[in-house]
Order: sequence, then C-alpha cells, then structure tokens
Amino acid sequence: MYKILRVARREYIETVKTKTFLIGILVTPLIVGGIILFTKSAAKGEHGPRPAVRVGITAVSTILTERISAAFKEHNDSNPQRQIIVNEIDGGEDWDSAQQHGKDKLRKGRLDAYLVLDENIVEGAGVIRFYTHKPKAANMDAFWTIESIVNRVIVKRRCELRDLSPQLLASLRNVPIERVELVAGKEERVKSDAETIMGMMVPFFFMFLIYAGTVGMAQHMLSSVIEEKNSRVIEVLLSALSPFELMSGKIVGLAGVGLTVMGLWAGAAYLVARRQGLDIPVTGQLLAYFILYYILGFVLFSTMLAGLGSICNTLKETQSLMTPLVLLSIIPLLAWVKLVQSPDGLLARLLSFVPPLTPMVMVLRLAAGSDVWVVEIVASIVVLVVAVLAAMWLAARVFRIGILMYGKKPGLRHVWHWLREA
Repeated sequence: MYKILRVARREYIETVKTKTFLIGILVTPLIVGGIILFTKSAAKGEHGPRPAVRVGITAVSTILTERISAAFKEHNDSNPQRQIIVNEIDGGEDWDSAQQHGKDKLRKGRLDAYLVLDENIVEGAGVIRFYTHKPKAANMDAFWTIESIVNRVIVKRRCELRDLSPQLLASLRNVPIERVELVAGKEERVKSDAETIMGMMVPFFFMFLIYAGTVGMAQHMLSSVIEEKNSRVIEVLLSALSPFELMSGKIVGLAGVGLTVMGLWAGAAYLVARRQGLDIPVTGQLLAYFILYYILGFVLFSTMLAGLGSICNTLKETQSLMTPLVLLSIIPLLAWVKLVQSPDGLLARLLSFVPPLTPMVMVLRLAAGSDVWVVEIVASIVVLVVAVLAAMWLAARVFRIGILMYGKKPGLRHVWHWLREA
C-alpha cells in the first residue's frame, strides 16, 4: 500500500505542476464562460445586414392585402438591415392564373417565397399556403417573420369583423405566472426564470463534470503510460514495485488530480451563480454521492485505458481502441433532456446499471431531485464495484506483460492468450 501511495503522490505532483495542466484549469472555465456570454449577447444584440427577401402574395381581399403591405412596411422601417419586399400577384388575372404566375416567378428566382391566402381565410375556414423553391437556410428566420406578420394581420381583421378588441383578446390570453418556492419556516421566495432554467441545468452540470473528469483525466493515464514505456522509465520503476502497484498508484494519483480539477471548476461555478443571485440546490448528500460515483467511474475508465495503453507504443495506436469507450460515454450527454424529464423512467433505470455509464446517469438522477430508491443506489454501486474489480483483474494481467513489450502491437489473440495464461 505504501508503494501505491508513493506512485500516486508522484503521479499527482508530476501532473499538476506542468504548465499545460495549469493553463487547462484556467482556460476551460474561461472558454465555457465566454461561450455563455457570447450566446447571451448574440441573443440580445442586433442582427447583421441581410439581402432583402422578396415575397409574393395572392389574396382575394384587397383590404387584407393592403394591411399586410402596411404591416411589412412598418417592419421594414424598424429593421432597415433586414428588409422584406412584398409584391402583390394578381395583375387582373383570375385566381388560378394568378397562382400560376406567382409560382413561375418563384421557380425563376424572382421571388424567395410566395403566399396564397384562401378566399375565406378571414372567416376561419381557409388556409395560408406558403410556397418556397430551393429555400436558403439564411432566409429561414425571414420566413418565420413573414408567417408571424401575416398571421397577426389576419387575426386582427377577424377581431374587427366580430367586433372584438385585439387588445382585449391579448389581455385575456396573458396570464402572469409567479413561481414561488416555500423555504425554511413560513418564508416564501419568488423564483426568477433564470433560476427555473438553472434547476434544469444543474443535473446536466453534475453529469458533465463526471464525463469531463472521467474521460478527460483518464486520458492522462494513456499519455503517462506511453511516455514512460517509450522512455524505458517503466523498466526502472518495475524494478522497485510490481506492475499492479504501478498501475494502481497511477490510477489513485490521477483520481486525485481529477477531484482537484472538479472541485475548482464546481467551486468557481457555484461562486459565479451566487454572485448572480441564483440559488443552486446542492446538498451535502448529493456531493457525497458525486465524489463516490466519480471515484468509481474514474477507476473503471482509467483501468481500462491503462490496459489499452500497455499494449500500444504510441498515442496514435490507442485512438482506435479508445474510440468505442468514448462513444459509449456520450450516450447520457445525448439523452440528458429525456433523462432529466424522466429520472425514474425505464431508460434512466436501465442506463444506471451499465457500468461505464452508471456514474453519469446516477448523478444526473440524484441531482434532478428524483427520489431514487435506496435499493437502486446500493445496487448501482455494487454493480460498479464489481465492474471495477473485474476491470482491474483483467487490466493487471494485460498490463503485467504488455508494459514491457516493444515493437509490433500485439493482437487480440495475444491478449486473450495472456488472460488465459494468467
């Protein structure tokens, strides 16, 4: 045990004292924060200039056509860089000929969109037909604006014909909602929209920390093993301790590095949220589960990478072997919305017992406020522990032989032979 701790201490110090590690700790939160600020500023900021979008409209009602044109003129006055030019398609022709004329102009590229308003659109029985031809992705927001403006004009006209006030209708539709949370005693606190969104993002944040700490930090295991193997330092180390002690010490040391990084990132995120006046629902029990699942998940993942790294001579060789593990690990990231919405659903429960995914899924379920059955928690931990022990048993036997092999990378047949011999 003493030798394992000595190796862990060396691995920890050698990792944290490098400039790249220190830069990574600082740069990653800055990049994430910069992305968030950029997204918020882009959402609030003005859109850039865009070529005018040409739209043709065919409608029987002259009043409706005039009001639609007036509405687009008002839009253009307010948005000089994002003009929408309206062309009325009739020319004194009959209904079918007018539509054919508009479609021909659309196909020839003289229009970007063409709208046909049924004759009884105001009465409520008709529809709006929105025609496009090879639409550009850059015009999609303009198409949504066109639909919104035309719809607003038609609704206003319907209200007039039925002696309804559009303002009254809007006020009837508007129902203010105040989200109030009951806290200690009889105290009540009104929650902002940002806090509501934060409650949805907290489970994802915890799950992402598990993913980044496990996959990101475990890759240091590969680089460490490959570097020491190629420099023949590994031969000196193995003269003083066993392969299992060396592998275990590296895993423990890098697990400590991961906990350090996760603590710094989580602490920084918590302080920023508190500074913004956001209340993050984090309990001591959740933090304890987070640490436990992270350690078990990291040990499992890094053990598998240690076994893979021992049979390879370069980092390039490990990429093809590591890709399936990484792809498997991103499944919870892709399904996190479904998992948060249904933390006790069948999908969440099944993924909770798939060892490489167990830490991320269980932490997400616990952070989502789900009353996870204690039997499930214990069972998931037992499954994870068994998987860790099995992985360490297999990896130790591969590591024992592969770490001293140089030259051509052994194939699966050789690895299977090592396991059988062990």
